[in-house]
Amino acid sequence: LGWKFYDADDYHSPENKKKMAAGIPLNDEDRIPWLCALHDILRREESSSQDAVLACSALKKMYRHVLVSGVSAIESNQPEKTGENAALNILFVHLDGPVDVIARRLEKRRGHFMPLELLKSQFDTLEPPKAPENFITISLEKSLPEIVLEIEKAIFSG
Repeated sequence: LGWKFYDADDYHSPENKKKMAAGIPLNDEDRIPWLCALHDILRREESSSQDAVLACSALKKMYRHVLVSGVSAIESNQPEKTGENAALNILFVHLDGPVDVIARRLEKRRGHFMPLELLKSQFDTLEPPKAPENFITISLEKSLPEIVLEIEKAIFSG
């Protein structure tokens, strides 16, 4: 796509990384400042008329809401609608797959702070997106080219 790419894991605080490395799952209190910082990055890209891709485990509906609306999502629990701080237009791509497929991929990952043992906590926290959220669901069991093609179709047809 030629869009700027951000890996949300690069923006975790040292405390969050240390906690995960120790096998301790993050909670909402740990994640909200991180999600607000990610929202700010996406807002900056939008204000520069730049499209961006953010790889992020936005596991809960509330987390996705923070990515779209920033801190106002927490303060008012309502999406921003108008003005300078209007909600961002984000297409969420829910990569869905069996735990064993994801576990095999995590086992191959090297040099990452999140151990395989935290995968269960991720699934326990997961609230898959549903209407009226702006999302598509794609099976992780498809090939990478198939996944990319589905994402491109959704972006350019919507």
